This record gives sequence, structure tokens and C-alpha cells, in this order.
Amino acid sequence: MKKKNVKSRTLVWYTLVIVVVFIALFAINEISKSRTGIEQETAEAPPISSQPTWGDKAAKVSIVEFGDYKCPSCKAWSSQIWPQLKKDYVDTNQASFSYVNVLFHGAESALGALAGEAVLESNPDDFWHFHEALFAEQPDADHDGLWITVEKLMQVAEASVPNLDKDQFKALLSSEEVQGRVDQDQQLVKDFNILQTPTIMINNKRIGNPFDYEAIQAVIEQELSEAASEKD
Repeated sequence: MKKKNVKSRTLVWYTLVIVVVFIALFAINEISKSRTGIEQETAEAPPISSQPTWGDKAAKVSIVEFGDYKCPSCKAWSSQIWPQLKKDYVDTNQASFSYVNVLFHGAESALGALAGEAVLESNPDDFWHFHEALFAEQPDADHDGLWITVEKLMQVAEASVPNLDKDQFKALLSSEEVQGRVDQDQQLVKDFNILQTPTIMINNKRIGNPFDYEAIQAVIEQELSEAASEKD
């Protein structure tokens, strides 16, 4: 009887040790992620083949912003973080940058997304001009006030898209094709469980604080290093 009790206690201790080890490894992994700025890793990176992309889509590092034209933090990110990111990595062809529409602010978010996709369809080379111009029009106060209207979008498009066909642009705003692109973005939002804007993903890694440029840079450099090692 005593031998059975000893064996039983030994098995319990072994089990407890294994559980503790697994918990410790999980904690270390989570701490490591937080130190590098990574909030979560997904099975794969968001697909960008159909997304507006600045830079080489074949770049080893893909930076994706899930954003909303009605989101004040997205406007802040586009002015505070994006210019340096573009200079350091996109303009040097080390990374690509893509944008995915998120509709967290209702009808105005949807209308802004439709307008962006309409420009992408009719004047793809001018998409980023329109994109930046629309964020610039976002008011600094009263963010919840109505400001994304068809009239405002027409003004922004005319000012930022040199060869804009106004009739075509208006027609595209209500076209099934453009709506389909916005719907495709919403599926990505669902697939990648996007809960806030802006959300920044670098390949398959979600950044915890999108305004921590050093964290973003560290993840990019790590991805570039791993890509170089695989090439060798």
C-alpha cells in the first residue's frame, strides 16, 4: 500500500512540475512578445494582393494598417508615425505598406471607405494622395460630428486627383464592385479579429502600441534579419 502511495505522490509531483514548466514557458513567451512590442502572432499575414499598397508588394516585410477615416488616432498615426516609417523602410524598398478599411464609426466610415476604393478603381496612381487628403480634412475637434459627406468627398477628390472624372467617381461610390472591395476588407477585419484602430501588423505580428516607433522598428528589423537568414 505504501509503495502505491509513493508512486501516486511521485506521479502527482511530476505532473505539477510539467504544468509549472509549461506555465513558465508561456509567461516567458508573453513577456518576450511584450518587450518586442508584439501583441499577438497570427497564423499568416493579412493578404495584400487586392489592397492599395505603397512600395513593392513582393517585399519580405509587409506592413498593414487597419484604419478608419473617421478615427482621430488614425489621423494622428498618419502624421506622427507613417512619414518616418515610409522614409526608413518603404522608400528604401525593404517593406511594403497596405491599407485596410475598418468601419467602426458607422455610415461615415463606410462612405469614406467607398470613396477610397472608388479612387483606387478609377485613378489608382492617385489613391495615396486622396488617402492623405481625406485624413487631413478630418476635423481636430468634434470627431463624432458629421463631416464625411458625398459633397466633402467630391471636394477632396477634385483637389487630390488631377484627372478625376466626377461622374465616374459618383457612380463608383454606389457600385457593386466598390462595395465588394469594402466588404472584402470587413472580412479581413473579422478574420484578424481587429478590435481597435489603427491596428498595425508587420507580416503576421500585431503591434501592441502602434505609436511606439521603436517597437515597430524592432519587429521590422527582426523580420528582415530572418528573411536574410532564410535566403542564405
